[in-house]
Amino acid sequence: MIAVELRKLVTRPRTWISIGLLVGLPVIVAVFVEATGVAPRPGEGPAFLSQVLSNGTLYAAAALAIVLPLFLPIAVLVVAGDAIAGEAQAGTLRYLLTRPVGRTRLLVAKLVTVVVFVLLAVILVAGAGYITGALLFGTQPLPSLSGGQPLNSGQASFRIAFSMLYVGVSMLGVASFGLFLSTVTDAPLGATLGGLAVLVTSGVLDQLGAAGSIRPYLPTHYWLSFVDLFRDPILWRDVERGLALQAVYVVVLLGASWAAFVTRDVTS
Repeated sequence: MIAVELRKLVTRPRTWISIGLLVGLPVIVAVFVEATGVAPRPGEGPAFLSQVLSNGTLYAAAALAIVLPLFLPIAVLVVAGDAIAGEAQAGTLRYLLTRPVGRTRLLVAKLVTVVVFVLLAVILVAGAGYITGALLFGTQPLPSLSGGQPLNSGQASFRIAFSMLYVGVSMLGVASFGLFLSTVTDAPLGATLGGLAVLVTSGVLDQLGAAGSIRPYLPTHYWLSFVDLFRDPILWRDVERGLALQAVYVVVLLGASWAAFVTRDVTS
């Protein structure tokens, strides 16, 4: 079942169109920055973008920061929202469940597919960002955002890899929203838009002073905390809180997805 779902993922044009758009956006931004020689001022624009003119090594992290606020979550929600609701809309969900598969096994197969898409998207965006940065801006030892000595190659590799892992875990939280909504509706678009509404609301509240008491619990609050991985020493507080928060969302929402799906009256 998992192999079948993975085959469907990699053979769908939608998968590669989404990833192509995700990879293409940082490339376009890099071309404009290199052509004009004008990068955002420090503190403005996506994280790290103000520094890439002098060091293309940072563009792997900058590429993740560019797609993270909007484009990457949308791509993940499209895949996760279609997982169960897409089968229901196409009329194939009932057929799948008539075979000796079981609802839990089907849900696990769909979850694995979403996880693979998240990992694939994050790795390709960061990889394309690194190649683009190296070609357009050159590479230098990775600087620490705290100043001082540049990071050595081992430290730089670890921090970039951990940034990819952190972004991936953050997107698993997004995927959990999409998968849960996909189990309670027959409309993939509805599941995608519902998940997007949650993230937009979270983003708005995160900027609202009156919502300060709930800000640490918002799903989007710690998304960009991977920037702290590039300080020396690493500031772990927000990174750890971000990972813990996403873990809670993943566990709760996957549990809710399972409960909703195994009790669902499947008619399509």
